[in-house]
This record gives sequence, C-alpha cells and structure tokens, in this order.
Amino acid sequence: METATAKTYNIATGIIGELEHEIQTTKNCVSRLTADKFDWQPHEKSMTLGRLANHVVEMFNWVAVTCKTSQLDFAAGDYKPIAATNSEELVAELDRLAGEAIEALKTTSDDEMHEPWSLKNGDVTYFTMPKIATLRTFCLNHIWHHRGQLTVYMRLNDIPVPSIYGPSADEGNM
Repeated sequence: METATAKTYNIATGIIGELEHEIQTTKNCVSRLTADKFDWQPHEKSMTLGRLANHVVEMFNWVAVTCKTSQLDFAAGDYKPIAATNSEELVAELDRLAGEAIEALKTTSDDEMHEPWSLKNGDVTYFTMPKIATLRTFCLNHIWHHRGQLTVYMRLNDIPVPSIYGPSADEGNM
C-alpha cells in the first residue's frame, strides 16, 4: 500500500493565501473611491476618507517591513506615509506594496517568523512580539479593521460597498 506524501507548507504560505484574497477585496474598495470625497470625515477626531484609504493601502508595506527587519522605529524617520490623491493612485500603490509583501513572505522562513520584532519611537518600545504575531495583529488584522472603517465611510457617502466576505446590498445579491 502506498502512502500519500503530505505536502509541507510553511507559515508564510498560509498568510500569502489569505493576503491574496484580501488584496483583491481591498482593491475592490479603494477603486470605488472618488477624489471629491477624500476630504470628507465623519467626525473631527476621525481621519478623512482619503487619509484612511491611504492608511489601509500603506499598511500592506508593513508586511514586508516586518519580514525583512527586526523593528520599525518612527524616530529614525524612515517611515513615509503614502499620499495618493485618487483611486487610480491608491490601486497602483496597493499593487506595488502588496507585491512586495508577497515577495517578502515567500523568502521568510518559519524560523524567522519566530524572531522578535519591535515597534518603537526612539526610546519608547510600543511592543515586541514574534514576527508571526506582528504579522497577524499589527499588520493583517489592523488592515482589515481599517478597511472595515473605510466601508462605513463609503456607505455614509453613497459609494457602493463591494462584497467582502459575502453578499453586499450594493451589488444586488442580498
């Protein structure tokens, strides 16, 4: 009797599969935004729609940063937020940063996933966690959280919300 050889997957393989789905979903959201709404904000303490959309997109860069480094120190001045002014620029940045994220994941071993990673601002350390925990919480869950906010902004501005994890009332399949 022959035994089936189990295919081995590393940690990054699972994250890449999830990320590929979420990239398309995010692209479906940001591609619907119109530049005339970028300055809208629901409350004075809230980000504008444009800043929030840029933040959602720029966080895909954090995946590559987490894989390739041991920390992000805001005091070092290396962090530069993106400033797309329309949906075409957002999609282009998303394509670029998401591609870099996937490439970085492909070259990150399971051993590297267990190495510590820190978020800092000079002498202040906000957290230190294994890279895998940083990827799941600080990067991915953080992106999905803000993308959820973005869909609320979209709804409040009558911008059709795409299907994300199931039917959307705006796509006629509810």
